[in-house]
Amino acid sequence: MKSMPPRSKRSTPAPPTAADANAARETAHEAPHPLLLLLEAGRAPWEYAALLAASPWLRRLPAGDGHPVLVFPGLGASDITTLPMRNFLRDRGYTPYPWKQGFNLGPRAGVLESCVDQVRALAERHQGRKVSLIGWSLGGVYARETAKEVPDLVRCVITLASPFTGHPRATHAWRVFELLSGQSAHDPVQLERVRRSPPVPTTSIYSRTDGIVAWRCSVNDDEAHTENIEVHASHIGMGLNPLALYAVADRLAQDPQHWRRFDAHGARRWFFRTTGHAPLRSTER
Repeated sequence: MKSMPPRSKRSTPAPPTAADANAARETAHEAPHPLLLLLEAGRAPWEYAALLAASPWLRRLPAGDGHPVLVFPGLGASDITTLPMRNFLRDRGYTPYPWKQGFNLGPRAGVLESCVDQVRALAERHQGRKVSLIGWSLGGVYARETAKEVPDLVRCVITLASPFTGHPRATHAWRVFELLSGQSAHDPVQLERVRRSPPVPTTSIYSRTDGIVAWRCSVNDDEAHTENIEVHASHIGMGLNPLALYAVADRLAQDPQHWRRFDAHGARRWFFRTTGHAPLRSTER
């Protein structure tokens, strides 16, 4: 009778480390499909038309309390691009402000310091009321970083299609970023700092049909003060999209002392998906 060959011993894999998790986070994300990128320019005008059509519905949202809101534009954009959003916020009863730093050309010397100074000035102008920060695309990264500098003066942070996690090349804008800013898009130390959420209520509004930023790059880690709201929108049209603006208005109306995550039940479930963690294991399609 032939003897069986001895079984080889299987080595027990080492548990994943924080470095392994960071490496997986950076390599798992791919840029959106080229077809989504090609559709970007054509989708934004339709989103603006949808905003006009949805105006009567949006006017039924609860009135704002007048607190100041600072709005940051995206990469290569200026305050003119956030004008429709600021007009919407003003119509809802808030006091919106542009960032007043010209075109957003990426991280440059003195930009973040100017943002912090502006938040301090707005809080003082409004008798100590906290300031909400809204950032579109790269502007959302500035909003998050500003809130980290002066959390006591910030009421909440809302980002729209902002790439604050994942590999920078999981966007179709990384070359533009390097060209405009003169900096490398892949700085591991900087990326890890940006990924961390500010210590204030933080909402990320993102779209799986974003043609520029991979949606997973816009998903907050699971923390008690963070959330993620999915809408159907383009990247270029996110700041004009009625669903995104509805979610913005709902978040601004929150009492910061009793902050709760966005409620996507009832009729809202047809338009929004929410989660508090990354990746979206419970809502993965």
